[in-house]
Amino acid sequence: MDEQPLMGRSWRTDLFDVPEYLAAVGVRPTAPTLDLLEELHGAHVRTFPFGNVDMLLGTHPGVAPDAIQEQLVRRSRGGYCFEHSQIFAAALEHLGFSVRRALGRVHEPTNTRTHMTIHVDLDGERWLCDPGFGFSITGPIALKDGATRAEGDRQFGVRELTDQGTTVWALTREGDAEHYVDESPVHPADVRTGHFITSREENSPFVNHLMVMRHMPHAHVTLTEAARTIRTPGRATEHTKLSVAEVVDTVLELGIALDRSEISALSSVVERLRSRS
Repeated sequence: MDEQPLMGRSWRTDLFDVPEYLAAVGVRPTAPTLDLLEELHGAHVRTFPFGNVDMLLGTHPGVAPDAIQEQLVRRSRGGYCFEHSQIFAAALEHLGFSVRRALGRVHEPTNTRTHMTIHVDLDGERWLCDPGFGFSITGPIALKDGATRAEGDRQFGVRELTDQGTTVWALTREGDAEHYVDESPVHPADVRTGHFITSREENSPFVNHLMVMRHMPHAHVTLTEAARTIRTPGRATEHTKLSVAEVVDTVLELGIALDRSEISALSSVVERLRSRS
């Protein structure tokens, strides 16, 4: 039997311009070590915002590799897990890391498999990388039961569970599950299916709310159609209600590039979303 189609060779990582990506995040290639993995993960989430602006504008180009490079790196439009994790995995493979792509379920173990993470095998250990979850870890966490990672005053952890005999890994923040990632094989068709559900399902939060997030140098910022939330380690969380114009201004401040016509269109979308609440 020819097993090549099952080995992940269809991810078309050749369509990514990894040197351009590395230049964008400011990381120089070195030997594949845990230090490099930590550096690249942190640089990625601080360079590229998480966001669904193009989804709300009806201009999302899809999650094919060449579209992702254009979306994240060249046009500064932000993206979500399917974009972030694919280009991150391509860069890791380019740098010599052993990578496995994984899908998971957000918040509840019975939700659809619409979140993508990356698992990295390094020096006999496996590490969970999560560059495409809006408010998550900024570096790898060991994929083993009881592992923890402290980020400022936030504590992340990993729990090993089983679901009908299949191993499932829960990533937790302050004890609450962020998502549940399983070990089933993942192929590009699964990513396209997850993206279709997330971007088209009428109850999907990605089509019903503005969501833009970014890890800034000293804080994490979350933006919705109504408010901005700033989480700074050691300080009380700041939650501020915003006008439509302030929301759009904050989208730009968080690193998503828009032209004048897109600013006008996004303002109309934000107005519509706010009228529903």
